[in-house]
Amino acid sequence: MLVALNKPFGVLCQFTTHDGRPTLADFVWQKDVYPAGRLDHDSEGLLLLTDDGALTHRLTDPRHKQPKTYLVQVDGAITDEAIKALCRGVMLNDGPTLPAQAEHADEPSWLWPRDPPIRFRKSIPTRWLSITLCEGRNRQIRRMTAAVGFPTLRLIRVQIGAYALDGLAPGETRRLL
Repeated sequence: MLVALNKPFGVLCQFTTHDGRPTLADFVWQKDVYPAGRLDHDSEGLLLLTDDGALTHRLTDPRHKQPKTYLVQVDGAITDEAIKALCRGVMLNDGPTLPAQAEHADEPSWLWPRDPPIRFRKSIPTRWLSITLCEGRNRQIRRMTAAVGFPTLRLIRVQIGAYALDGLAPGETRRLL
């Protein structure tokens, strides 16, 4: 079985917690499925859950280089040079990243409001990017955009390999296999 979840902001990528924060158990009704990968509690979007260990391995093992695409809202009017740096790969504290596909993007028309909303500042614009990675380090996109001078404000994963968010509302699931 393979299930897609549009993980809402603030939800932990686990089924239990001792501090009362929302978890996958609040949204996933299918039994005996586990996340194939993770999204930080402050990231949103596509999370795949499965009961198939081999599929989990194909989706998450870095040797398989499954592309993962994100829509990223950054603080400031990101420059073309900063985007080129993301495309070349940037140096992080745990070493250089692989090159990424990064480009300017429009704010999606289908975008849902986030709760709590992103802070708004009249004097500092925000911009959207589409970034595709074939590696998945801890908080990698947030660290990459910060390294080029444009911190991430909002991060939404929209695709993992051939699987896409495709209109799932936050908190909704869809059985894929």
